[in-house]
Amino acid sequence: MTESVFKAGYLPGLEDAEVSWHRLNLGTAEAPWSVDLPELSTAQMTTLAQRVQQASRQHLKTMPVSDIVQVLDKATARLLDRQDPYRQALERLLPHATGFDAEMVRLNLHAYVQTFRGLQLQRFVAEDFANPKVLDEFQPRAQGGWSKAFGPELLVHVWAGNVPALPLWSFVSGLLVKAGSVGKVSRAEPVFATLFARLLAEVEPRWRDCFAVVWWPSGASHERTAFELADVVLAYGGNDALQAMQANIPVTTRFLPHGHKLSFGLVSAAALSVHKAPGVARQAALDVARYDQQGCYSPHVFYVQRGAPVSPANFAQHLAAELAGLHHQLPRRVLSLEESAQVGAWRERHELAGLQETDLHPTALTVLGHDSALSTVVFSERLLPLTAGPLNRNVWVVAVDTLDEVMPLISAQRHYLQTAGLAAAPEELLHLGQCLGDAGVTRICALGAMTSPEAGWHHDGRFNLLDLVRMVDIEASTERAAERFTSYEI
Repeated sequence: MTESVFKAGYLPGLEDAEVSWHRLNLGTAEAPWSVDLPELSTAQMTTLAQRVQQASRQHLKTMPVSDIVQVLDKATARLLDRQDPYRQALERLLPHATGFDAEMVRLNLHAYVQTFRGLQLQRFVAEDFANPKVLDEFQPRAQGGWSKAFGPELLVHVWAGNVPALPLWSFVSGLLVKAGSVGKVSRAEPVFATLFARLLAEVEPRWRDCFAVVWWPSGASHERTAFELADVVLAYGGNDALQAMQANIPVTTRFLPHGHKLSFGLVSAAALSVHKAPGVARQAALDVARYDQQGCYSPHVFYVQRGAPVSPANFAQHLAAELAGLHHQLPRRVLSLEESAQVGAWRERHELAGLQETDLHPTALTVLGHDSALSTVVFSERLLPLTAGPLNRNVWVVAVDTLDEVMPLISAQRHYLQTAGLAAAPEELLHLGQCLGDAGVTRICALGAMTSPEAGWHHDGRFNLLDLVRMVDIEASTERAAERFTSYEI
């Protein structure tokens, strides 16, 4: 795992010499580093998928879910051990692949992986199944009859590469429902899924053929082949890419897309005392800085209530200072020319808008942060609708009289809303939860936790495991009728 050329993918039953490889040069002149991505033929993809299906029938589907959790717990424990070679490889290779700072990768990887320990996975399963044994065998229903949950024969994952280790969530979900899995890695982050598959095969050798990690170029025939073989396709990506993908998925295949989402923060006056506000701003800054707002759960706007000892304008200044301070602890990755141009244009547009408004409303719009800064906070005294920013630690702070005023501002984005980070008093919590839920938000968490979903959260308001299975019911009438055919029937 120390090679300067990382061979991505996990291809049970295929030798490297049998596969064509597509090379990506991701390193720099000072630190050259490349990735070889596997390019399978249609026949190889079909054979691989069939091998995964057969192995999962033999080894996964016959295994109690409690034993699967134990295996995953052992693998997770190794990922949390900084002396383990797989953890060391992730810490070394993920910064190369993604451009994120090594310390940011280390801290966020550790926090993220902890949510997949055995106790958390048990909660994860219990969140979707009141009786987890329904994954193992038919269980009695309260109204009579019996039910069992059957996972897919083949679950195809299409992973995005905007956030390191993103594949872990769906990879684990597939294993918990005993599905054979074929996952397609992104060019932007082919490392984690590859190493996790190798680790699982080492921890539980019986699983070595139960999953595969592959890659195919956009628009390749491999995609249609994989989708035609799948029972379920679970995909992450941009909305346009997901729409194009859907055209290749048979109508009989369940498609679970996770596309573009918008997230934001709310700060109540109750959280803006002189003593509390700096800590709240610190938590908000962490939500912005972690992975440079690349995740769907990263905030673009903070709506801050007036009427507290610390005003929204003061909060914006605290936030700008905290973001500037975080550059020393968690440096921002180097932006591409396109990203730099987007950030520069966004900042310049708001600076010009602020100058134009000066005569009418001196404090209407303020840009905080030097033009050479690695982060920008734009403060607005006027109400502004929720809009996506240019990412990479650039964010709005918008003053509001009440947090109820926010709901009309986010309504136009109803179908894209995901996470709302909240700093509010207990007596406000359920009221705001109801309002945010009505508006379309699917996850509400504390500021500072926006980028760290808890185990078992309902991703985009859906079920992680229930959406993957099909339920089979033996109705009570079947059981009653069977009694007529017993050996003791008179």
